[in-house]
This record gives sequence, structure tokens and C-alpha cells, in this order.
Amino acid sequence: MSATVAFEVPSPYGPEAATRTVTLAYARVGVGEPLLLLHGIGHHRQAWDPVIDILATEREVIAVDLPGFGASPALPDDFVHDLPTMTAVFGGLCDALELDRPHVAGNSLGGLLALELGREKRVRSVTALSPAGFWSRAERRYAFGVLLAMRRAARSMPVPLVERLSRSAAGRTVLTSTIYARPGRRSPEAVVAETLALANAQRFAETLRNGRDVRFTDDVPGLPVTVAWGTRDMLLVRRQGIRAKRIIPKARLIRLPGCGHVPMNDDPALVARVILDGSR
Repeated sequence: MSATVAFEVPSPYGPEAATRTVTLAYARVGVGEPLLLLHGIGHHRQAWDPVIDILATEREVIAVDLPGFGASPALPDDFVHDLPTMTAVFGGLCDALELDRPHVAGNSLGGLLALELGREKRVRSVTALSPAGFWSRAERRYAFGVLLAMRRAARSMPVPLVERLSRSAAGRTVLTSTIYARPGRRSPEAVVAETLALANAQRFAETLRNGRDVRFTDDVPGLPVTVAWGTRDMLLVRRQGIRAKRIIPKARLIRLPGCGHVPMNDDPALVARVILDGSR
């Protein structure tokens, strides 16, 4: 069920009493222990659609649009779209939805946010799919350059052209092969929607800019952590998973054979199994 929720969040950079109202869009479905799903930069919560029905058989799934992406409005003007603020926002979301330390799974930027929520003990388990923040300087520059090129392309294409390209497997490859290893599996409607989500993302540039100096350098002790990487990830190369394992030594490191940067579309059954196993 699609819905919105508004709640108060203290500014990480303001006086202790300074709070603002934040509104997020989300979908909630299924039964069982709560599982929060966080997408990557420039995407929207529908990135999780290929795995939602599987996850919902064992979990109450809450898929959220990050602030300034999808159907969620940007944060208030005096809030910064950075890691501390986003972490505070999702802590507030858990309180607003009465989610008592949910499991969390995230992809890319969402994976980094999931790990940060785990480090702060706001969740009971973390599954991070190709999480950001384990890059070298050169790898980060490469990934940001690719993301900026994708954004420029999405904003430059008229909607009729996007719709025409999405009707063929070759066209879907042109539009989405950077993030999917098997772009032909994505439906035409989904490809159009996510191309428009990237083009219209309100806080893409600010979020990307505030991630330039971000690196995840702390362990996440005391709770189960799974880090999974697609073997065909062309955006954040899979050797970054080895770095993640060094930083979080008790994490379970999983290969996702034949999967790209957004693996939920490439192998839904495998990704759902990894998430469910990580949250047991």
C-alpha cells in the first residue's frame, strides 16, 4: 500500500531544539518482522519491485523513497542532504512508523545508509547490496562521473524517445545497462519510470556532491551484517566488497553471480534469499 508519513526530525547541525517536518513516501506490504528497503541515488522505491512479493511472504516490507527522490519531497531548505542528516531522517521514520529496530536492506547509497543505521544500532540486521563508501578515490571519481553522465542523458531525452527505446530489449540496454546486467528483463514501463525518476530527482546533485568525501571506515559490531556484490557490477566494482569485509570482519560477504549494480532485477530469487537469510 502506497502512503506518505510526516514526522519531526532534529537538524544534525542546528540547535538541539531545532526540528523540521520531513515527509516521505513509502509502500508497506506483507507480514512478519519489519524490513526497511532503501534504494540508491537517482532511483526510487520501485527498484525493489522484483523482490517485494517474495520478501513479503516472510517480512512486513516497507520500501521508502529517499528524500528528494521518487515521490518523496526534498528535505527542508535548511537541512543538508548528507549522511548524518539522512541517518537522522530514517531514525525518525522508524519512530514515526513504530518500527522497533527493523531489519534493513539497502542498495548503493541505500546500502551505505543501512550500514550507518546498523552502526547506530537503530536496526536488528543489515543487508547491503553494492553499498557506497568502500571506494578508492579513483573508483569514486569514476562512479560519480558515470552517474553524472546517466543523469545528463536522462534529462536530455524527450519522454517519447525514452518510451520508444524502452519497447525493445536493445533500447532498454541503452537506457539501463550501467546498473543492470540483464536489462532486457526490466519491463518497458519500469524503465520509463526509472529514467524519469533519475531525470526529475530533486536533490541528485546535492546528494552526490555531499558524498564526495564519504568513506565507511567503522565496524558494525553486535548485529548480523551481510554485504553482497554483483559479479557484473559496472558502477562500484566488486573488489570494494573485499574492503568492506576488512572493515566489517564479521560480515557475511556474498557473490551475486551474473548480477549488476542493482541486482534485484537481475536475479530476484537470489537477492530475496540473501536478504531473508541475512535477516533471520
